[in-house]
Amino acid sequence: MKKLLSIFLIILITSSLSACSWNDPQATSDDGVFKVTMVPDLGGINDQSFNQSAWEGLQKFKSEQQNVEVSYMESKQSSDFALNLDRLSDGNYDLIWGIGFSMSDAVYDTAKINLDKNYAIVDYSYGNETPNNVTGVMFRSQESAFMVGYVAAKTTKTNKIGFVGGMKNSIIYQFEYGFKAGVLYAAKEMGKGIEVVSQYAESFTDAAKGKAIASKMYSDDCDVVFHAAGGVGYGVIEAAKDKNKFAIGVDRDQSSIAPDNVLTSALKNVGQAVDLVSKRIMNGESLGGTTQTFGLKEGCVGIPVKNKNMDPQIYNETIRLSQSIVDGNIKINNKEITIPYDYPSYLEYISTFS
Repeated sequence: MKKLLSIFLIILITSSLSACSWNDPQATSDDGVFKVTMVPDLGGINDQSFNQSAWEGLQKFKSEQQNVEVSYMESKQSSDFALNLDRLSDGNYDLIWGIGFSMSDAVYDTAKINLDKNYAIVDYSYGNETPNNVTGVMFRSQESAFMVGYVAAKTTKTNKIGFVGGMKNSIIYQFEYGFKAGVLYAAKEMGKGIEVVSQYAESFTDAAKGKAIASKMYSDDCDVVFHAAGGVGYGVIEAAKDKNKFAIGVDRDQSSIAPDNVLTSALKNVGQAVDLVSKRIMNGESLGGTTQTFGLKEGCVGIPVKNKNMDPQIYNETIRLSQSIVDGNIKINNKEITIPYDYPSYLEYISTFS
């Protein structure tokens, strides 16, 4: 009987750990160290995109502070989010991050149960329903998308550009409509028409579908395609390599994936925001119950400093434009504009040209 019980316990422990990858064996120590942990979205911390940026932000936070420990717990499937957040809540952590809007329900439910813990979530705002122990982190991603749209319009030779989205939601709409707005702004500046075609993959992981969509766009005369599609974007970039065209990356500088075919990237410096918010909470600032929003002004969105595939003049023009965005003085027909973040705001943006 004892032998059977031991075997049962081993199986139970093994199965409970199989849902995650955990890198912190000292989660329950209490030694005055400020401990921060995170649950990345699916794709893990080496996704060369969103999750990796968040983890790099925590590593930066640790490197610049004293008495700080950082860790992560990966999930194999979305149903693991709540389980992993619950496990981490049983540890001696000062701050627990959920990386991505897909974790919104799990973070909310966990925080409501563990009122003595501090949580933060990237890319989600609970608005007036934000628990007092949760900090939402949002980005003005439309600002970096506007910049790469401007670059794409200044670069295209065919006057036809593509956009590939992952799944339709408010976060990806920021990229789509900010991008289209940047293309239109540059097109009007140059006095010509430029077409933008959009398609969604209805996935953030299907690279093969991303490649198929982008390949069709390139075959139909697009010579620059921007993706905001997570892992689907690998397929977009692969198609750019095959067709010898340009792709525009997202979240991180993705030029290393295809050095000759990535024109630039719409940076979403999740790591910068994670670092900033972690520091503020460690320093005693009460951010629970609020949503913090970051953009160009805070250094959390933008484009990479260098890319061999971009004309230096276009880069300089784009940086001047970005400063105008920060200063809030972009004008069309003597009207100050707001960079659109969804379809209604894009329609309003278009109307300023008339």
